[in-house]
Amino acid sequence: MPSAGSPIVVLDSGLGGLTVVRAIRQVLPAEDIVYFGDTARLPYGSKSAATVTNFVRQIITYLYPLDPKHVVIACNTATALSMATIRSEFPDLNISGVIEPGARAAALAAGRRQRPVIGIIGTEATIRSRAYEQAIIRRRQLAKVFALPTPLLAPIIEDGRAVEDPLVQIALKQYLQPLMAKAINVLVLGCTHYPIYREAISAMVGNNVAVIDSADQCAQDVQRRLGSANLQRAGGAPGALRCFVTDNSPRFAMLAARFLGLEIEPPTWVSTDELHALASNSEPSAPEPMELRAAV
Repeated sequence: MPSAGSPIVVLDSGLGGLTVVRAIRQVLPAEDIVYFGDTARLPYGSKSAATVTNFVRQIITYLYPLDPKHVVIACNTATALSMATIRSEFPDLNISGVIEPGARAAALAAGRRQRPVIGIIGTEATIRSRAYEQAIIRRRQLAKVFALPTPLLAPIIEDGRAVEDPLVQIALKQYLQPLMAKAINVLVLGCTHYPIYREAISAMVGNNVAVIDSADQCAQDVQRRLGSANLQRAGGAPGALRCFVTDNSPRFAMLAARFLGLEIEPPTWVSTDELHALASNSEPSAPEPMELRAAV
């Protein structure tokens, strides 16, 4: 059984979920965090629900021996496509995602407007699922919701391009202008990669548009859940951060500093064959227990 000393698991298709890690470390600095970036199989946004669900299942099964007290699916696509199935398959784990916290914040940010106009940007799969739209409408039935797939943004961010890069500027303008033409009041960043460009996005849409960062909202949701379950670690030394990836760990370590604002230890590489063996009921190796309190 997990305890307050057990780690929080955060998983994503690549680097984007590190924005959630950063946000969690800000509100829960004493917690140990295990991060898994499925860098060999990204992007998830163009894949089927069955494929994404299988990937998430493999990752959680691999990390299960670490006895996590909470699992965060820090990927909007995976949250939209696999959350219900994964929760049913791992009933003993506390699992949350990024869509409900983001939708709740968007509804609140709309204020007292009777018919708020809310824009959403995300991967093709996230937008196609209509998960954000449905979650927002449940809270604000009269809201007008415009959801726009922005498939280039996550790969551009994974490529390490700075916001000043002309390609980034062109992509942001092309994607945001149609939503600005709808006179949106709120914009949801429906991918955990996108907060990397949050300042530039906010500048483009203007001060009158509330920009909702799904990573920040997710971290606050985790804080609330752990507090309600009396599973928050008591203050003291900063928590440890341990990272796993499925490809290109040297590049991951380099770009992770941009997402986290600090240097990290080299991540542990896990082959996709090893993850696939889990689904085949083979006997893959499991991660060693965390050397807790090795702060990053």
